[in-house]
Formats: sequence, structure tokens, C-alpha cells
Amino acid sequence: MNKQINILIILLIALNLTSCYNYRSIGLLQEHASLPTYPKSEYKEYKIRINDEIVYRLITSDETISKLIQSNTASANYVVSYRVYPDGSIDLPFIKNIHIEGLTLIEAGKAVQNRMREIIPDAEVKLSIANKTFTVIGDAGTGVFNIPRDRFTIYQALSMSGEVQHAGDYKHVRILRVNEKGTEILEFDIRPKSIIESKYYYIYPNDIIYVQRAPSAFYKIENSWSNFVGVISSSLSLLFTVLYYQKL
Repeated sequence: MNKQINILIILLIALNLTSCYNYRSIGLLQEHASLPTYPKSEYKEYKIRINDEIVYRLITSDETISKLIQSNTASANYVVSYRVYPDGSIDLPFIKNIHIEGLTLIEAGKAVQNRMREIIPDAEVKLSIANKTFTVIGDAGTGVFNIPRDRFTIYQALSMSGEVQHAGDYKHVRILRVNEKGTEILEFDIRPKSIIESKYYYIYPNDIIYVQRAPSAFYKIENSWSNFVGVISSSLSLLFTVLYYQKL
């Protein structure tokens, strides 16, 4: 009898310990040996893709041309953007179509600037991307958000969407990213500190971040005092019920 009670108590304690969220399961920036270690990867500048919307700015000392350009590229209410065509080219005012697909913004800006200087010797050209957004779905919020700066990180992206919920699968976070070969799926564990400066660290325009619900989430509870008391009370109630029926 006592042996059976001891076994039951041990099982209940084990159930309580495994049914709560803890730092090991949801903590970030961990350095535990059981977690994967990701190698550092050099940051790669974003390369322009088909259907990107490009914002164009021309700087010149020629005031007449400058006003003419500005009247074609902006208004009081919005900035005009130019889509990259399926052939990889872009059609900007006063110059022939120029191919910029696969170039970084700096490389594309120089290409456009060199073409522009054929008619405006002191032309300075700056390009930026209008559709600089990322998408989050799953247990980290849902929405489309703007990327406010270069070298925008996965932590900043998730904090903007509302962080990963405790029920989210921290071990299998996915980023869907379009590249030259199609759509690439990057899957990683977000808990280890080695995520910093790895290939999973930076978020690029048009990335989709997906955090699925963890399979074990059904059995987990939030690790708060009220929930903890609830689990203990339920466990004791179960224990007393078993003991009562054993006496009958």
C-alpha cells in the first residue's frame, strides 16, 4: 500500500514538473551544451528582385532638371515608386530601361547614376526599396511589418510582432525566403546564443517568419503562481480520490 502511494506521488510530481514551461524550453540566448551551435555567417546585402518597388532620388546642381525630376517622382501626399519588370529592368524618367535585378541597392544606384550622367554630368542617384516588409504568422503574432533599418534581426522582428508565445515551437522556427533558386525554407532553434550573426539572424525584405505551435503545448501550462497552485490542488485531489477508493 505505502509503495503504491509513493509511486503515485512520484508520478504526480513528475507530471507537475513536465507540465510547466521553464527557462530551458523557452529561454533565449542560452549556451547549454544540448542546444545546437550555429556557425557565424557574413551578412549579405539584399539583392533586388522582380516586382520590387524602387524609390528613386536624383541630386543635381541643375535646378531646372531637379524640379522636373521631383515633379515626376513625388507629390505632397506620396512618393512614386517604380516596379522592377519581369525582365529585371526598371523604367526611370529620362533614361532608357536599365537592368538592376540581382544587384544590391548600391550597385543598382551606381548603374543608374552612370546612365544618368550621360545627360546630367553631376548627377547623384540614391535608390531605396518601397516594399521593405516582412510577414509573421503562427504563434508569434500575425501581420505584415515594415523593416525600419538595414541589418534588422530576428529578435527585432519577433518583438515587433509580439514575441513567440510560450506555446510556440522554439525548436523549429522557420523563415521562408525567396532567392535565385526559388523559395528557401530556413529552419532553426531560436534558443541558443549562437543564433547571433548566423545565417538565421538577419531578416530581409519579403521574408515570412512562421512559428508553429509546439506538439507538447497541449500538456503545458503557464508557469505562474495561480496556475501552479491549480496544478497542485488538482494533483492532491486526484491523490486523495485514489486513496479513498483503495480503502473501499
